[in-house]
Amino acid sequence: MRVYPVPIKKNRFKFNFSLTSWLIIANVLFFIIITPLLSRNILLLDAIAINPFNILHGYGFWTPISSMFMHGGIFHLLVNMLSLFFIGSLIEKLLGRKRYFWFYLIAGIFAGLFFVLSAFVFPNEMSSFAVGASGALFGLIGLLIVLTPNLRVYMLFIPIPIKMKYAAPGLLVILWLISVAGNVALGNFAHLGGLLIGLAYGFFLRKRYPKKTKYISSHFS
Repeated sequence: MRVYPVPIKKNRFKFNFSLTSWLIIANVLFFIIITPLLSRNILLLDAIAINPFNILHGYGFWTPISSMFMHGGIFHLLVNMLSLFFIGSLIEKLLGRKRYFWFYLIAGIFAGLFFVLSAFVFPNEMSSFAVGASGALFGLIGLLIVLTPNLRVYMLFIPIPIKMKYAAPGLLVILWLISVAGNVALGNFAHLGGLLIGLAYGFFLRKRYPKKTKYISSHFS
């Protein structure tokens, strides 16, 4: 008797999304669902956005996470998601799915808490609300400064590629100047907090895995 193996049918319609893709989808869906509700119930903003006054008075301790998935408008969402697509995709390949996921969350939370702490130095920030993924994004950027300092990237409207170790601090300074000159709330302290935690994690990885990080750095030189 002959035994013939049963052919396994492959599911051609199975999508294997990256974690970065799922993060982008979550941000877009959250924006689509929550934005109409905010126009009807302004008090919902207290339950989503980071507000130093609320947190320091024992309310909204979850907002460092919820605020990461909410954005202040279409342009805000578009810029952050495009940045997440390019930067996050690279970081996910370098770190792996699990490590990348936890670092992204921790970077966003730390950036939010850094924004809250800044209210002690700048009291005018006490009543400010902050939303957006940019704090976590700057965490990813800070990590790239250490792991791939010579990676050439395009920054804002500058048509020539710039090394990451120069582009990232430059972007932070430009956003700060825009915020001050135009009196626009851009969450500068959240950006700074994200950048710092990214740098710290980058140096940790470089010390823990010197050969791997050296190879990554030389690969992008």
